Amino acid sequence: MTKATPADFDWSDLGFAYHDLPYRFRAVYRNGQWEPGEITEDSQIQMSEAAAALHYGQQVFEGMKAYRRADGGVNIFRPDRNAARMRQSAERLVMPGYPEDDFVDAVKVVVKANQDFVPPYGSGATLYIRPFLVGTGAVVGVKPADEYVFSIYVTPVGAYYKGGLTPTAYVTSPYDRAAHGGTGRAKVGGNYAASMLPGQNAHAAGYSDVVYLDSRLHENIEELGSANFFGITKDNRFLTPKSPSILPSITKYSLLELAEEAGMVTEETTISIYDLDQFEEAGAMGTAAVISPVGSITHNDKKHVFYSETEVGPKTQALYDRLMAIQFGDQPGPAGWAVDVPLD
Repeated sequence: MTKATPADFDWSDLGFAYHDLPYRFRAVYRNGQWEPGEITEDSQIQMSEAAAALHYGQQVFEGMKAYRRADGGVNIFRPDRNAARMRQSAERLVMPGYPEDDFVDAVKVVVKANQDFVPPYGSGATLYIRPFLVGTGAVVGVKPADEYVFSIYVTPVGAYYKGGLTPTAYVTSPYDRAAHGGTGRAKVGGNYAASMLPGQNAHAAGYSDVVYLDSRLHENIEELGSANFFGITKDNRFLTPKSPSILPSITKYSLLELAEEAGMVTEETTISIYDLDQFEEAGAMGTAAVISPVGSITHNDKKHVFYSETEVGPKTQALYDRLMAIQFGDQPGPAGWAVDVPLD
């Protein structure tokens, strides 16, 4: 594959696609310890046909972004939280977590190496960062691998909403995203593979994505597609589901703080699909879009409309604007949120 160059991109018209940029970071775990990592130009990973990642799903990953500031510098957002979550995900799959401080340093190194591919300020585009950890050691029986690869690649991506925030429609799914007590709290490949069929069915029916309900009762909201759910009540409470099978979203916990800053009462709690009337606004939260406004949710052929099916609610818009301003360095945020990447 030919390496991309900055001249290949129209920064104002980027989609969400992989591009083979010049540099990535890679480290190998063998003989019970992590070897020193390094920047490499090799975008291919070789592994045994019996690798644990291929047969038993020993694979975890993260999603992050780098943001070009108005002064030309570059921010990454709360990388310590991604480092901690990847370690927790790895522990769930009996994998050696990559050291958290080394994780943050590696992210900075690979962003700096590809700094010419961080889209310009004002374009709305960002540099997407994908750290991942896979079991490459060969196994036949069901057991952990003895060798692993930790790697980080980056690729420029466009603004999630080219025309601004737009509410979309969701529908509940008869499928489960993850079992109670399963791997729902870990960012593992299997959770996303299981979501492809429900998502495909929802798209075919005219919805943007699915609402996953809890696996035991099929009544309480867990996640929306691959994002966390929030609802803003008529009495100014910012509520988001609480469950042991929900991925702990960095965006969610950031918005919980910003909602409190904005004067809302915040709470992680059980949210029944039958209690949607309490919300005047709703959305999905995640790295890709920050906030995806929810115009409606359909359950058992009954459609519930929130603020509007065509316009974004004012509180949702304000939270989106505030978080984006912190990420791009336009406004100060809580300590440690916007982390500078030293450039040449």
